[in-house]
Amino acid sequence: MVTRLNMVFNLFVFLLFSGLGHCQALRRHTFVVQNTSYTRLCSTKNILTVNGQFPGPTLYVTKGETIIVDVYNRANYNITIHWHGVKQPRNPWTDGPEFVTQCPIQPGRKFSQKIIFSTEEGTLWWHAHSDFSRATVHGAIIVYPKKGTSYPFPKPHAEIPVIFGEWWKEDIAEVYNEFLSSGGDPATSDAHLINGQPGDLYPCSKRDTFKITVDYGKTYLLRLVNAVVEDILFFSIANHSITVVGTDGSYTKPLKRDYISISPGQTMDVLLEANQRLDHYYMAARVYSSAAGVAFDNTTTTAIIQYKGNYAPSPTPAVPSLPWFNNTNASVNFTASLRSLASKEYPVDVPVTMTHKLIFTVSVNTFPCEDASCNGSNGNRLSASMNNISYRSPTIDILEAYYNNISGVYETNFPDYPPLVYDFTAEYLPLELETPQNGTEVRVLDYNSTVEIVLQGTNLVAGTDHPMHIHGYSFYVVGWGFGNFDKDKDPSNYNLVDPPLQNTVIVPKNGWTTIRFKADNPGVWFMHCHLERHLSWGMDMAFIVKNGEGSDAQMLPPPPDMPPC
Repeated sequence: MVTRLNMVFNLFVFLLFSGLGHCQALRRHTFVVQNTSYTRLCSTKNILTVNGQFPGPTLYVTKGETIIVDVYNRANYNITIHWHGVKQPRNPWTDGPEFVTQCPIQPGRKFSQKIIFSTEEGTLWWHAHSDFSRATVHGAIIVYPKKGTSYPFPKPHAEIPVIFGEWWKEDIAEVYNEFLSSGGDPATSDAHLINGQPGDLYPCSKRDTFKITVDYGKTYLLRLVNAVVEDILFFSIANHSITVVGTDGSYTKPLKRDYISISPGQTMDVLLEANQRLDHYYMAARVYSSAAGVAFDNTTTTAIIQYKGNYAPSPTPAVPSLPWFNNTNASVNFTASLRSLASKEYPVDVPVTMTHKLIFTVSVNTFPCEDASCNGSNGNRLSASMNNISYRSPTIDILEAYYNNISGVYETNFPDYPPLVYDFTAEYLPLELETPQNGTEVRVLDYNSTVEIVLQGTNLVAGTDHPMHIHGYSFYVVGWGFGNFDKDKDPSNYNLVDPPLQNTVIVPKNGWTTIRFKADNPGVWFMHCHLERHLSWGMDMAFIVKNGEGSDAQMLPPPPDMPPC
């Protein structure tokens, strides 16, 4: 009898979780992760794809909708899929980061992931969250306004996803393994991509260059996604300005610029007015890299804007002017200009009274290497940390351990402040500061607590920019600056009126950024740098947000097909 009751209860939980108990069935999508042969830069190799597509399929949803994605792993590698920027209210189970909210989907297995959209509207994206697999396993998510509502700008003539990517001639799994074994930086990519194509400036690539055909006088919405593995990018279109109207699934005040800066993990909605003479024009992207002495892919990827009409195009499309690769001011001047719409229809809700004021340092570090035989500085192994703790991935996921009270998987001692206080951005720092602690530490938050985090960059090993991402939340970017954060002076300059609402933000080189959010989404939520080498080195941590009172403030139960460890 007890077994029968358990079966009935489990069936009820499954129906409740999957949505099959509702009158209207949820829309389902099928993602088949598989090896597919692709040719780029004059050579052919197998890459991991979803449904054989590179980039992967675009998901089209409506604000507030819930969908099911059935993920089948028919590849030879473990895989997880993350729905970047989707808050997944009360549902961390299908958020995706490996060994944080789930164990990986093993070859030959399937995981049905329930994706709950809530307040997001605009462009988001999905990607693999295991090793470097997201180099080829990624795609856009387009969240349309609810029926009966519209964009806060004139409806564009057409919408085009523009996904920035990266290509290695070598197998990406080999790149990852060599990176881990060497103790140094990963091999730089051989090309950057726009919608899977390198563009005219690379060998064997001109014929397949991505092209957008436009009508003079019309406006187009470009939905930009930076799926690049390692690099922040500058992007521009020759002879055209673009107007930013949204970022990370949230609308912004219109911001007209000749170029943008976009980091891995970020998305932007930009309007392009086709208002130039009939011709062909390059759109182009290349790296912004502020770390001295760190190699990067210095090539430029291009696509073409071509006007309709009866005319003879110029022999070579016009080329946009992009900031120089190490122009930090160009990057921060753009990102610092973003503002939330803050209108009646799209209000802001910036926390003012704070429960927690936290300061997290984000640093590149080193660990000693036997016989100084690694490729990091001084023969050491490169690593990274937050508040001097280099994250160590467990062997079962933190969420399962938390939900089932399994001890020994993680500790709850992540510090609120840097355990070592020094001149974080000094030009020269003692070598002994470079070695962090190692551990799997989380910070526990009460439900509905308000949180301010100052993300403080340091100049250890190599000062550089860090695009920091939090799963399960969007946050208000209320302030930033260069140098060390001053708790007595800097808060007076915070923008609490119309700060941008983002899920990924760039911490400037040797500077700081302050974010605020309300911890109203119970579960386990990962925070990390979105440069994959930094994530792999340990610039990560997790929040556990406790359940609140009432059923609508508590985590949903796990789905019945959670991948086993």
